[in-house]
Amino acid sequence: MNTQDRTLITIVSGLPRSGTSLMMSMLEAGGLPPLVDHIREADDDNPRGYFEFERVKQLKQDQTWLPSARGRAIKVISALLAQLPSNERYRVIFMQRNMQEILSSQRRMLERRGEPSDKIGDTEMAALFERHLQQVTGWLAEQPNMSVLYVDYRRLVQSPREQAAAVNAFLGGWLDENKMAAAVDPALYRNRA
Repeated sequence: MNTQDRTLITIVSGLPRSGTSLMMSMLEAGGLPPLVDHIREADDDNPRGYFEFERVKQLKQDQTWLPSARGRAIKVISALLAQLPSNERYRVIFMQRNMQEILSSQRRMLERRGEPSDKIGDTEMAALFERHLQQVTGWLAEQPNMSVLYVDYRRLVQSPREQAAAVNAFLGGWLDENKMAAAVDPALYRNRA
């Protein structure tokens, strides 16, 4: 890792169920250490783990931990990106996925947990998510302290080597692309549109 990389924070973001955990596992395999606390354990929905850091959820109230994320990768859901302080520099890998696949994956996860999955219909939820994505992508484009790479989940699973190369180039070219690509298990792509 070069000196510049140690001053930057790599953010993996996107909607829930968009492939953020997969990207985190790829980055870790490639040599970029994740900032995680292992509180949320792997389960049937994410057999390789969630790669989460609980303090991210309190980002608006507590940012004291953020310097420890420099030179590492951390998962921040898209709804919390605007809470990141502007005095840090970020590289954001933003995962994109077919909306019907996201909704299907979310529904199955809620059902497995015994939680209600029909509080909001798919059409309404899709509209809310689409509006949110438009706001977030517009906001990201205006941030001078953030560079952004958009990664399509389906393309990632279908062409892991090509996508690993794109991510590696975005992050400075020092990651192990073969290990990144090997972290992609097509069998885990279970909710397809």
